Amino acid sequence: MNPKINAGYRAGPKIRDIIITPIAIIDPPLLNAAGLHAPYALRTVLEVVTDDNISGISEIPGNSAIDAALAAASQLIIGKDPFHLNEIRQVLTAYFGIETAAQRGHTPWDQRKLVHVFSAIEVACLDIIGKMTGRPVVDFLGGKMRDRVPFAAYLFYKYEGAGGQLGFGTDSAAQGWDAARQAQALTPDEIVAQARAMCQEFGFQSIKLKGGVLEPQAEVDAMFALREAFGPEVPLRLDPNAVWQLDTAIKYGKQLEPILEYLEDPVRGQHDMAAARKALKVPLATNMCTTCFEDILSSITLGSEDIILSDHHFWGGLRASITLAGICETAGRHLSMHSNSHLGISLAAMVHLGAALPSLPYALDTHYPWQSDEVVQGGRFVFEEGAVRVPEGPGLGVELDRVALARLHQNYLQCGLTCRDDLVEMRKKQPDWEFQLVRW
Repeated sequence: MNPKINAGYRAGPKIRDIIITPIAIIDPPLLNAAGLHAPYALRTVLEVVTDDNISGISEIPGNSAIDAALAAASQLIIGKDPFHLNEIRQVLTAYFGIETAAQRGHTPWDQRKLVHVFSAIEVACLDIIGKMTGRPVVDFLGGKMRDRVPFAAYLFYKYEGAGGQLGFGTDSAAQGWDAARQAQALTPDEIVAQARAMCQEFGFQSIKLKGGVLEPQAEVDAMFALREAFGPEVPLRLDPNAVWQLDTAIKYGKQLEPILEYLEDPVRGQHDMAAARKALKVPLATNMCTTCFEDILSSITLGSEDIILSDHHFWGGLRASITLAGICETAGRHLSMHSNSHLGISLAAMVHLGAALPSLPYALDTHYPWQSDEVVQGGRFVFEEGAVRVPEGPGLGVELDRVALARLHQNYLQCGLTCRDDLVEMRKKQPDWEFQLVRW
């Protein structure tokens, strides 16, 4: 080895400690195809600390099984270099085994462990690398292609209430979006009112409705009410969460063709998605039928969708999402992003990824307006005309608010929830309600 080159070398940092903090954040009673959101949504905050006291953070969807998997993973990567993410992934894959698409589960949320665990560790390590080098995470994903990342208004059918300790109660003094956030939304007029309040507060330029809740014609009527209220210049999307039969999807998809930007997961499975795609002119998007790299070959062979809605928590991290973007470009797909009930750490990671994507034709999903809590210093992110600026500073550009973290951890200890189960919550309202893979 050249001694001149070797003279500048120093051993890399080592991971000394990993801190896992489950939290519970207030969540309103939002309806979806799997049931009803509980008054709290679970998240897990991960801190990875190096031997020179540099701390990286991340946030993932939480439940007790994922937390146990993170604890097991922690023992495997203590002493590893946070720059050596390929080695870390290899170690974790050897321990957890290769996960299949079937392990994702049938619910709208992903139930695999490895993708959650590695995405949490990877984001925290990238945060460390950014802090060590003085560069933002977006630079490790290929560099910034845009300064602001656009998001869409994410509407839900919902019961009256704000979530949290008040359960389904309301605050009569609330105004604007704070009032709309706790109002009932079960009719087209109520959905339009929700959309107006959200777009006024956050400046969103496109709108998505979470469907699969009411019979199809009612949801179609809501979409046409949104079109009438907002006009053709505001793109609209509907997500029936894969609970329509193929014939139903074709029937109502044809009604919606003139007004939709895209139709998300109208049916379940790549074969039915491909059949719907052939029958309809509107583009189809998915985060439920093509959900991992294992699915890509059959997706291309069948032609099952036009747009893949990625989620770095479910696709194995930020770098894997960049790989997915390249595959989508090669295969003639577009890439956008799925969302879940999240706080500012996840939002920051999404923004860094969205800023790095070579192409971003569709505004990203976000549940962020529905959450009132925050766990990062400086409070909640500000949306400018529906977009979020790439955080300044090294790494993710956000730091933990430890007072807020302690409070949200106390929520977790007190709320009694250990996993997401929308069926249990729904039966409090409708005792005989059952989840159905295909409902209409």
